Amino acid sequence: MRILVVSPDLYEHHRGLLTQMHRLRAQVFGSRLGWDVEITADEERDEYDRLGPTYLLEIDATDRVADYVRLLPAIGPTMLRQTSPQLLREGRLEVHPGMIESSRFCVDTHLEAGRGGGQLHQATLTMFAGIIEWSMANGYDEIVTATDLRFERILNRSGWALRRLGEPVEIRVGARIVSGRGVGDRQPQ
Repeated sequence: MRILVVSPDLYEHHRGLLTQMHRLRAQVFGSRLGWDVEITADEERDEYDRLGPTYLLEIDATDRVADYVRLLPAIGPTMLRQTSPQLLREGRLEVHPGMIESSRFCVDTHLEAGRGGGQLHQATLTMFAGIIEWSMANGYDEIVTATDLRFERILNRSGWALRRLGEPVEIRVGARIVSGRGVGDRQPQ
């Protein structure tokens, strides 16, 4: 597996992989998790995809997208600040130029290769490393995200514990979401 960085200037060149990514998002967030997301032509997209994010795609040996994450500078519009401020203490986040928001992380759970008895999938661990490496190489020392409690447990198992930015919020029956920060953590406000 390899990590591919797709910045806005490379969207057209990697259009087929981005289509796979949007379809994976539809499967994960729409079908599997049952989130209220907009799906058109079997692809999930939202307003943050129009802001020129950088996508990290993990590609398998057959050129299939195994997992993916979207990264946006926190100093601009972000999902956490614009869509989900209820996840933040006092409804706000003190941002700085060294902060990036990670969103829409998802893994193709049908992948068998790299899965070990009860351990995290190798694709997940590789993507975590890719996020940290890309962030450091691009001058970001802090990552913020909003995620469900199940994924927070995955982060904890990987040794990448989030420092919560607020209390978990139930967005629908059975779906509790929490916000957090990690990597080069600054002290909480």
